[in-house]
Amino acid sequence: MQKFLPSVTQHSQGADIYVADNASTDNSIAIVQSQFPEVKIIKNSTNGGYAKGYNDALKHIDADIFCLLNSDVEVTLNWLTPIINEFETQSSTTIIQPKILDYKNKAYFEYAGAAGGFIDKYGYAYCRGRIFDTLEKDEGQYNDTTSIFWASGACFFIRKSAFNTLQGFDETYFAHFEEIDLCWRAFNAGFKTVYVGASTVYHVGGATLSAINPKKTYLNFRNSLFTITKNTSGLLFSIIFVRLVLDGIAGLKFLFTLKFAHFLAVLRAHFSFYGQLPRLITERKQLPKKKNYYQTTSIVWSYFIKNRRIY
Repeated sequence: MQKFLPSVTQHSQGADIYVADNASTDNSIAIVQSQFPEVKIIKNSTNGGYAKGYNDALKHIDADIFCLLNSDVEVTLNWLTPIINEFETQSSTTIIQPKILDYKNKAYFEYAGAAGGFIDKYGYAYCRGRIFDTLEKDEGQYNDTTSIFWASGACFFIRKSAFNTLQGFDETYFAHFEEIDLCWRAFNAGFKTVYVGASTVYHVGGATLSAINPKKTYLNFRNSLFTITKNTSGLLFSIIFVRLVLDGIAGLKFLFTLKFAHFLAVLRAHFSFYGQLPRLITERKQLPKKKNYYQTTSIVWSYFIKNRRIY
């Protein structure tokens, strides 16, 4: 926060800036009060993760547009201008993501969002500029403004009216995949998600839960299954069956590479999913559906079998 909040206060003229404190146990609040007196503080009573944390905090903010910005993001000069222009000139645009580059290697796109997200038939998320672990160099190939399927939670703009209509994030997710679930529900409800390449931010990534943390593996696998079950317009049983098989292969890879904690995390994710199925099916029946949400039959097939590494 001490490293990245200065860029937000310096380059966000005209915006009210809040720190949503998720029941922290360190000296975060004291630092904001002493070093950033212009920043408002919202104190959540419990740590509900990304999902409940933002749901709770945003109830206290009166604004037409929300920007949900991770604490490990550096923003740039005039980063808000093209975003605001898109909202003001395109009334159908509901959610926006800027270009997200890697803070540690600024010539390359960052894993969590890159140049806008998509999803395949089996619920695997990928991005323009990032497919699985392959990251593209930013050479201006994604300097456009275009429709995308999901926007990264690292820097996520949404109209307040739509956020309230969609009833915010699904708080059972805690963290990871909740922004994809929200964007999918937005898509099914007729809202539009857009990538604006004229705005750039730099994201550290993995600052909350790193890729080596089994909890991240658990949340990603579980929440992905939650999202497919609730939102897909396809034949649910066949999609889930294939997905569970693919997850099983990923789990075996963890086992054979001696990543036992991650192998167990996949198992835990599946059993948690089974336990939540009745609730998910009920929600599925209540939510609207739209077809043609995915860009390819299987990103796993395209990437690992056909060797297609870029969008």
